[in-house]
Amino acid sequence: MKDRKIHLLNNISDFGLRDFRHGYSTTVDFSEAHGALVRSCDMHDMEFPASLRVVARAGVGVNNIPLDRCAEQGIVVMNTPGANANGVKELVVAALMLASRDIVGGIEWVKAHADDPDIAASVEKAKKAFAGNEVIGKNIGVIGLGAIGVQVANICAYLGMTVYGYDPYISVGSAWRLKREIRHIENLDELFEKCDYITVHVPAIPSSRDMLNSLTFAKMKDGVKVLNFSRDFVVNEDHIAAALESGKVSRYVTDFATPKSVRMKNTVVIPHLGASTEEAEDNCALMAVRQLQDYLDNGNIKNSVNYPDIDAGKCRTESRIACLHRNVPNMLGQLTAIMGSAHINIANMVNASRDKYAYTLMDIETRISDDALDSIRAIPGMLRVRIVK
Repeated sequence: MKDRKIHLLNNISDFGLRDFRHGYSTTVDFSEAHGALVRSCDMHDMEFPASLRVVARAGVGVNNIPLDRCAEQGIVVMNTPGANANGVKELVVAALMLASRDIVGGIEWVKAHADDPDIAASVEKAKKAFAGNEVIGKNIGVIGLGAIGVQVANICAYLGMTVYGYDPYISVGSAWRLKREIRHIENLDELFEKCDYITVHVPAIPSSRDMLNSLTFAKMKDGVKVLNFSRDFVVNEDHIAAALESGKVSRYVTDFATPKSVRMKNTVVIPHLGASTEEAEDNCALMAVRQLQDYLDNGNIKNSVNYPDIDAGKCRTESRIACLHRNVPNMLGQLTAIMGSAHINIANMVNASRDKYAYTLMDIETRISDDALDSIRAIPGMLRVRIVK
Protein backbone atom coordinates (compact mmCIF):
# COMPACT_ATOMS: atom_id res chain seq x y z
CA MET A 1 0.00 0.00 0.00
CA LYS A 2 1.57 3.29 -1.05
CA ASP A 3 1.56 6.17 1.40
CA ARG A 4 2.43 9.46 -0.28
CA LYS A 5 2.74 12.43 2.08
CA ILE A 6 2.21 15.87 0.51
CA HIS A 7 3.10 19.11 2.30
CA LEU A 8 1.28 22.35 1.44
CA LEU A 9 3.60 25.36 1.62
CA ASN A 10 0.72 27.73 0.78
CA ASN A 11 -3.04 27.53 0.77
CA ILE A 12 -3.97 25.42 -2.25
CA SER A 13 -7.45 25.30 -3.78
CA ASP A 14 -9.56 22.41 -2.49
CA PHE A 15 -10.70 21.93 -6.09
CA GLY A 16 -7.24 20.55 -6.84
CA LEU A 17 -6.64 18.76 -3.55
CA ARG A 18 -9.81 16.71 -4.02
CA ASP A 19 -8.12 15.09 -7.03
CA PHE A 20 -5.62 13.20 -4.87
CA ARG A 21 -6.12 9.46 -5.23
CA HIS A 22 -6.28 6.80 -2.53
CA GLY A 23 -2.89 6.47 -0.86
CA TYR A 24 -2.20 10.23 -0.76
CA SER A 25 -2.52 12.43 2.31
CA THR A 26 -1.42 15.93 3.30
CA THR A 27 1.00 16.43 6.16
CA VAL A 28 2.00 19.43 8.25
CA ASP A 29 5.40 17.83 8.85
CA PHE A 30 7.66 18.81 5.96
CA SER A 31 10.35 16.39 7.13
CA GLU A 32 8.23 13.39 6.04
CA ALA A 33 6.94 14.82 2.75
CA HIS A 34 7.34 13.01 -0.57
CA GLY A 35 5.95 15.98 -2.48
CA ALA A 36 5.24 19.66 -1.91
CA LEU A 37 2.70 22.05 -3.37
CA VAL A 38 3.66 25.70 -3.42
CA ARG A 39 2.50 29.05 -4.73
CA SER A 40 4.48 32.05 -3.43
CA CYS A 41 6.35 30.64 -0.40
CA ASP A 42 10.10 31.43 -0.59
CA MET A 43 11.92 28.09 -0.55
CA HIS A 44 15.47 29.35 -1.01
CA ASP A 45 16.48 29.07 2.65
CA MET A 46 14.60 25.85 3.32
CA GLU A 47 16.28 22.52 4.04
CA PHE A 48 14.77 19.70 1.98
CA PRO A 49 14.12 16.32 3.58
CA ALA A 50 15.62 13.20 2.02
CA SER A 51 12.10 11.96 1.34
CA LEU A 52 11.19 14.92 -0.91
CA ARG A 53 10.99 13.92 -4.58
CA VAL A 54 8.93 16.61 -6.28
CA VAL A 55 7.83 20.23 -5.89
CA ALA A 56 4.78 21.35 -7.87
CA ARG A 57 4.25 25.08 -8.28
CA ALA A 58 0.56 26.00 -8.65
CA GLY A 59 1.36 28.81 -11.07
CA VAL A 60 4.09 29.76 -13.51
CA GLY A 61 6.83 31.80 -11.83
CA VAL A 62 9.46 29.73 -10.02
CA ASN A 63 11.85 32.42 -8.81
CA ASN A 64 10.86 31.45 -5.25
CA ILE A 65 12.33 27.95 -5.71
CA PRO A 66 16.08 27.06 -5.77
CA LEU A 67 15.99 25.12 -9.02
CA ASP A 68 19.64 24.06 -9.24
CA ARG A 69 19.76 22.91 -5.61
CA CYS A 70 16.61 20.89 -6.18
CA ALA A 71 18.09 19.34 -9.31
CA GLU A 72 21.30 18.38 -7.47
CA GLN A 73 19.23 16.68 -4.79
CA GLY A 74 17.15 14.81 -7.35
CA ILE A 75 14.00 16.85 -6.70
CA VAL A 76 11.91 17.55 -9.78
CA VAL A 77 10.30 21.02 -9.91
CA MET A 78 7.19 21.50 -12.04
CA ASN A 79 4.97 24.48 -12.78
CA THR A 80 1.57 24.88 -14.45
CA PRO A 81 1.89 27.00 -17.61
CA GLY A 82 -1.41 27.86 -19.24
CA ALA A 83 -3.59 27.07 -16.25
CA ASN A 84 -4.01 30.76 -15.45
CA ALA A 85 -3.71 32.04 -19.02
CA ASN A 86 -7.35 33.02 -19.47
CA GLY A 87 -7.38 35.04 -16.25
CA VAL A 88 -4.30 37.00 -17.34
CA LYS A 89 -5.67 37.45 -20.85
CA GLU A 90 -8.88 39.00 -19.55
CA LEU A 91 -6.95 41.44 -17.36
CA VAL A 92 -4.80 42.42 -20.35
CA VAL A 93 -8.00 43.33 -22.21
CA ALA A 94 -8.95 45.55 -19.27
CA ALA A 95 -5.45 47.04 -19.34
CA LEU A 96 -5.87 47.88 -23.02
CA MET A 97 -8.88 49.98 -22.15
CA LEU A 98 -7.13 51.57 -19.17
CA ALA A 99 -4.23 52.51 -21.43
CA SER A 100 -6.46 53.88 -24.18
CA ARG A 101 -8.86 55.96 -22.10
CA ASP A 102 -8.24 57.69 -18.79
CA ILE A 103 -10.83 55.60 -17.00
CA VAL A 104 -8.96 55.69 -13.69
CA GLY A 105 -8.60 59.47 -13.85
CA GLY A 106 -12.29 59.85 -14.57
CA ILE A 107 -13.29 57.62 -11.67
CA GLU A 108 -11.01 59.51 -9.30
CA TRP A 109 -12.51 62.82 -10.51
CA VAL A 110 -16.01 61.58 -9.71
CA LYS A 111 -14.92 60.47 -6.22
CA ALA A 112 -13.33 63.86 -5.58
CA HIS A 113 -16.58 65.65 -6.56
CA ALA A 114 -18.96 63.30 -4.73
CA ASP A 115 -20.39 66.22 -2.71
CA ASP A 116 -21.23 68.31 -5.77
CA PRO A 117 -25.05 68.61 -5.85
CA ASP A 118 -24.90 69.37 -9.56
CA ILE A 119 -22.43 66.62 -10.42
CA ALA A 120 -24.34 65.47 -13.52
CA ALA A 121 -23.83 68.88 -15.14
CA SER A 122 -20.25 69.13 -13.87
CA VAL A 123 -19.42 65.79 -15.45
CA GLU A 124 -20.43 67.03 -18.89
CA LYS A 125 -17.93 69.86 -18.61
CA ALA A 126 -15.10 67.79 -17.14
CA LYS A 127 -15.24 64.57 -19.12
CA LYS A 128 -13.28 65.86 -22.10
CA ALA A 129 -10.17 65.77 -19.92
CA PHE A 130 -10.46 62.00 -19.76
CA ALA A 131 -11.18 61.28 -23.42
CA GLY A 132 -9.09 58.67 -25.20
CA ASN A 133 -8.91 56.38 -28.18
CA GLU A 134 -10.56 53.20 -29.37
CA VAL A 135 -8.38 50.14 -29.95
CA ILE A 136 -10.05 49.00 -33.16
CA GLY A 137 -7.76 49.53 -36.15
CA LYS A 138 -4.68 50.09 -33.99
CA ASN A 139 -1.46 48.04 -34.12
CA ILE A 140 -0.41 45.97 -31.12
CA GLY A 141 2.83 44.06 -30.65
CA VAL A 142 2.73 40.93 -28.51
CA ILE A 143 6.20 39.92 -27.31
CA GLY A 144 6.16 36.29 -26.22
CA LEU A 145 3.72 33.81 -27.72
CA GLY A 146 3.42 31.23 -25.00
CA ALA A 147 0.19 30.14 -23.32
CA ILE A 148 -0.76 33.70 -22.35
CA GLY A 149 0.68 35.58 -25.30
CA VAL A 150 -1.23 33.44 -27.82
CA GLN A 151 -4.53 34.14 -26.09
CA VAL A 152 -3.77 37.86 -25.89
CA ALA A 153 -2.83 37.98 -29.57
CA ASN A 154 -5.99 36.16 -30.62
CA ILE A 155 -8.39 38.28 -28.59
CA CYS A 156 -6.74 41.48 -29.81
CA ALA A 157 -7.39 40.29 -33.35
CA TYR A 158 -11.05 39.73 -32.41
CA LEU A 159 -11.12 43.32 -31.10
CA GLY A 160 -10.21 44.53 -34.58
CA MET A 161 -6.56 45.28 -33.92
CA THR A 162 -3.69 44.45 -36.25
CA VAL A 163 -1.52 42.08 -34.23
CA TYR A 164 2.23 41.63 -34.61
CA GLY A 165 3.63 38.68 -32.67
CA TYR A 166 7.26 38.07 -31.76
CA ASP A 167 8.67 34.85 -30.31
CA PRO A 168 11.79 33.22 -31.77
CA TYR A 169 11.15 30.12 -29.63
CA ILE A 170 7.46 29.65 -30.34
CA SER A 171 6.32 26.06 -29.82
CA VAL A 172 4.46 24.06 -32.44
CA GLY A 173 1.42 23.98 -30.16
CA SER A 174 1.37 27.75 -29.77
CA ALA A 175 1.82 28.25 -33.50
CA TRP A 176 -1.21 26.04 -34.18
CA ARG A 177 -3.34 28.02 -31.70
CA LEU A 178 -2.55 31.40 -33.23
CA LYS A 179 -5.18 32.92 -35.48
CA ARG A 180 -3.88 33.12 -39.01
CA GLU A 181 -4.39 36.89 -39.03
CA ILE A 182 -1.52 37.31 -36.54
CA ARG A 183 1.56 38.69 -38.27
CA HIS A 184 4.64 36.85 -37.05
CA ILE A 185 7.56 39.27 -36.77
CA GLU A 186 11.16 38.01 -36.74
CA ASN A 187 12.76 41.36 -35.91
CA LEU A 188 11.75 43.23 -32.75
CA ASP A 189 12.75 46.55 -34.27
CA GLU A 190 10.00 46.16 -36.87
CA LEU A 191 7.47 45.53 -34.12
CA PHE A 192 8.64 48.61 -32.20
CA GLU A 193 8.39 50.82 -35.27
CA LYS A 194 4.86 49.74 -36.25
CA CYS A 195 2.93 49.31 -33.01
CA ASP A 196 0.73 51.72 -31.06
CA TYR A 197 0.59 49.26 -28.15
CA ILE A 198 3.20 46.81 -26.90
CA THR A 199 2.49 44.04 -24.40
CA VAL A 200 5.11 41.65 -23.01
CA HIS A 201 4.50 38.02 -22.01
CA VAL A 202 7.95 36.47 -21.67
CA PRO A 203 9.29 34.02 -19.05
CA ALA A 204 11.26 35.20 -16.03
CA ILE A 205 14.74 34.28 -17.23
CA PRO A 206 18.00 36.29 -17.14
CA SER A 207 17.81 37.20 -20.83
CA SER A 208 14.42 38.89 -20.35
CA ARG A 209 15.73 41.37 -17.77
CA ASP A 210 15.51 44.99 -19.03
CA MET A 211 14.10 43.75 -22.35
CA LEU A 212 12.38 47.12 -22.71
CA ASN A 213 14.86 49.93 -22.09
CA SER A 214 15.93 53.34 -23.34
CA LEU A 215 17.28 51.89 -26.59
CA THR A 216 14.07 50.04 -27.39
CA PHE A 217 11.86 52.96 -26.35
CA ALA A 218 13.78 55.17 -28.81
CA LYS A 219 12.73 52.82 -31.63
CA MET A 220 9.03 52.95 -30.73
CA LYS A 221 6.34 55.27 -31.99
CA ASP A 222 5.86 58.53 -30.13
CA GLY A 223 3.03 58.11 -27.64
CA VAL A 224 3.23 54.30 -27.54
CA LYS A 225 1.33 52.52 -24.78
CA VAL A 226 3.14 49.73 -22.92
CA LEU A 227 1.56 46.86 -20.97
CA ASN A 228 3.59 44.65 -18.65
CA PHE A 229 1.99 41.45 -17.36
CA SER A 230 5.23 39.47 -17.48
CA ARG A 231 7.59 40.47 -14.64
CA ASP A 232 8.56 43.84 -13.18
CA PHE A 233 12.22 43.50 -14.23
CA VAL A 234 11.35 42.94 -17.90
CA VAL A 235 10.88 46.72 -18.19
CA ASN A 236 13.73 48.91 -16.98
CA GLU A 237 11.90 51.17 -14.55
CA ASP A 238 14.32 54.10 -14.68
CA HIS A 239 14.18 54.12 -18.46
CA ILE A 240 10.40 53.90 -18.76
CA ALA A 241 10.00 56.61 -16.12
CA ALA A 242 12.08 58.90 -18.34
CA ALA A 243 10.09 57.87 -21.42
CA LEU A 244 6.84 58.66 -19.60
CA GLU A 245 8.14 62.07 -18.54
CA SER A 246 9.14 62.92 -22.11
CA GLY A 247 5.88 61.63 -23.59
CA LYS A 248 7.63 59.00 -25.71
CA VAL A 249 5.50 56.47 -23.80
CA SER A 250 2.05 57.94 -23.19
CA ARG A 251 0.76 55.28 -20.81
CA TYR A 252 2.20 52.37 -18.85
CA VAL A 253 -0.01 49.68 -17.32
CA THR A 254 1.77 47.15 -15.12
CA ASP A 255 0.64 44.32 -12.87
CA PHE A 256 3.67 44.82 -10.61
CA ALA A 257 3.70 47.37 -7.83
CA THR A 258 7.20 48.55 -6.94
CA PRO A 259 8.43 51.65 -5.07
CA LYS A 260 9.24 53.18 -8.47
CA SER A 261 6.24 52.13 -10.53
CA VAL A 262 3.68 53.50 -8.05
CA ARG A 263 5.16 56.99 -8.47
CA MET A 264 5.52 57.10 -12.24
CA LYS A 265 3.69 59.61 -14.37
CA ASN A 266 0.82 58.30 -16.54
CA THR A 267 1.07 54.82 -15.04
CA VAL A 268 -1.68 52.48 -13.90
CA VAL A 269 -0.38 49.97 -11.36
CA ILE A 270 -2.44 46.85 -10.72
CA PRO A 271 -1.64 44.79 -7.57
CA HIS A 272 -0.57 41.57 -9.33
CA LEU A 273 -4.09 40.45 -10.15
CA GLY A 274 -3.32 38.67 -13.42
CA ALA A 275 -3.99 35.16 -12.12
CA SER A 276 -6.12 36.18 -9.14
CA THR A 277 -9.37 34.55 -10.14
CA GLU A 278 -11.10 31.61 -8.52
CA GLU A 279 -10.97 29.75 -11.81
CA ALA A 280 -7.23 30.30 -12.29
CA GLU A 281 -6.43 29.16 -8.75
CA ASP A 282 -8.57 26.05 -9.24
CA ASN A 283 -6.98 25.26 -12.61
CA CYS A 284 -3.44 25.72 -11.29
CA ALA A 285 -4.09 23.54 -8.24
CA LEU A 286 -5.67 20.75 -10.27
CA MET A 287 -2.89 20.77 -12.85
CA ALA A 288 -0.18 20.75 -10.13
CA VAL A 289 -1.81 17.87 -8.24
CA ARG A 290 -2.20 15.75 -11.38
CA GLN A 291 1.40 16.33 -12.49
CA LEU A 292 2.73 15.56 -9.01
CA GLN A 293 0.80 12.28 -8.86
CA ASP A 294 1.88 11.22 -12.33
CA TYR A 295 5.50 11.68 -11.33
CA LEU A 296 5.25 9.85 -8.01
CA ASP A 297 3.07 7.03 -9.38
CA ASN A 298 4.51 6.58 -12.88
CA GLY A 299 7.77 8.52 -13.04
CA ASN A 300 6.43 10.77 -15.79
CA ILE A 301 7.59 14.40 -15.82
CA LYS A 302 5.50 17.19 -17.30
CA ASN A 303 6.22 20.93 -17.26
CA SER A 304 9.43 20.57 -15.29
CA VAL A 305 11.69 23.61 -15.02
CA ASN A 306 14.85 21.79 -13.91
CA TYR A 307 14.62 18.35 -15.57
CA PRO A 308 13.48 17.22 -19.03
CA ASP A 309 9.88 16.19 -19.63
CA ILE A 310 9.25 12.48 -20.23
CA ASP A 311 5.99 10.57 -20.63
CA ALA A 312 6.33 6.80 -20.74
CA GLY A 313 2.72 6.14 -19.81
CA LYS A 314 2.08 3.44 -17.20
CA CYS A 315 4.50 0.63 -16.54
CA ARG A 316 3.25 -2.70 -17.96
CA THR A 317 6.21 -4.80 -16.85
CA GLU A 318 7.53 -6.01 -13.50
CA SER A 319 9.17 -2.74 -12.48
CA ARG A 320 10.09 0.76 -13.61
CA ILE A 321 13.38 2.33 -12.51
CA ALA A 322 13.67 6.14 -12.53
CA CYS A 323 17.14 7.66 -12.68
CA LEU A 324 17.82 11.38 -12.27
CA HIS A 325 21.39 12.16 -13.26
CA ARG A 326 23.78 14.66 -14.74
CA ASN A 327 23.91 14.96 -18.50
CA VAL A 328 27.25 13.24 -19.02
CA PRO A 329 28.60 10.78 -21.63
CA ASN A 330 28.20 7.01 -21.29
CA MET A 331 25.48 7.16 -18.65
CA LEU A 332 23.17 4.93 -20.69
CA GLY A 333 26.01 2.53 -21.45
CA GLN A 334 26.75 2.10 -17.76
CA LEU A 335 23.06 1.57 -16.96
CA THR A 336 22.62 -1.11 -19.62
CA ALA A 337 25.87 -2.80 -18.60
CA ILE A 338 24.66 -3.13 -15.00
CA MET A 339 21.33 -4.51 -16.17
CA GLY A 340 23.10 -6.98 -18.45
CA SER A 341 25.38 -8.18 -15.66
CA ALA A 342 22.34 -8.71 -13.45
CA HIS A 343 20.60 -10.67 -16.28
CA ILE A 344 17.73 -8.16 -16.34
CA ASN A 345 16.01 -7.49 -19.65
CA ILE A 346 15.05 -3.87 -20.36
CA ALA A 347 11.66 -3.91 -22.09
CA ASN A 348 11.61 -0.15 -22.66
CA MET A 349 14.02 2.70 -22.01
CA VAL A 350 13.36 6.42 -22.38
CA ASN A 351 15.99 9.11 -21.90
CA ALA A 352 16.01 12.88 -22.28
CA SER A 353 18.29 15.71 -21.22
CA ARG A 354 17.91 19.36 -20.31
CA ASP A 355 21.07 21.45 -19.97
CA LYS A 356 23.13 19.94 -17.15
CA TYR A 357 20.62 17.29 -16.14
CA ALA A 358 19.05 14.19 -17.67
CA TYR A 359 16.39 11.62 -16.84
CA THR A 360 16.13 7.94 -17.71
CA LEU A 361 13.19 5.57 -17.24
CA MET A 362 13.69 1.81 -17.62
CA ASP A 363 10.86 -0.71 -17.67
CA ILE A 364 12.34 -4.08 -16.72
CA GLU A 365 10.90 -7.59 -16.91
CA THR A 366 12.28 -9.00 -13.65
CA ARG A 367 12.65 -7.50 -10.20
CA ILE A 368 15.95 -5.69 -9.66
CA SER A 369 18.19 -6.74 -6.79
CA ASP A 370 19.48 -4.42 -4.09
CA ASP A 371 23.04 -5.00 -5.34
CA ALA A 372 22.13 -3.86 -8.86
CA LEU A 373 20.37 -0.80 -7.46
CA ASP A 374 23.41 0.04 -5.38
CA SER A 375 25.59 -0.27 -8.49
CA ILE A 376 23.34 2.20 -10.34
CA ARG A 377 23.43 4.65 -7.44
CA ALA A 378 27.23 4.43 -7.41
CA ILE A 379 27.57 5.61 -11.03
CA PRO A 380 29.39 8.99 -11.06
CA GLY A 381 26.85 11.70 -11.86
CA MET A 382 23.85 9.69 -10.66
CA LEU A 383 21.74 11.93 -8.41
CA ARG A 384 18.71 9.86 -7.49
CA VAL A 385 17.36 6.40 -8.25
CA ARG A 386 14.00 4.97 -7.26
CA ILE A 387 11.77 2.04 -8.09
CA VAL A 388 8.54 3.56 -9.35
CA LYS A 389 6.69 0.24 -9.46
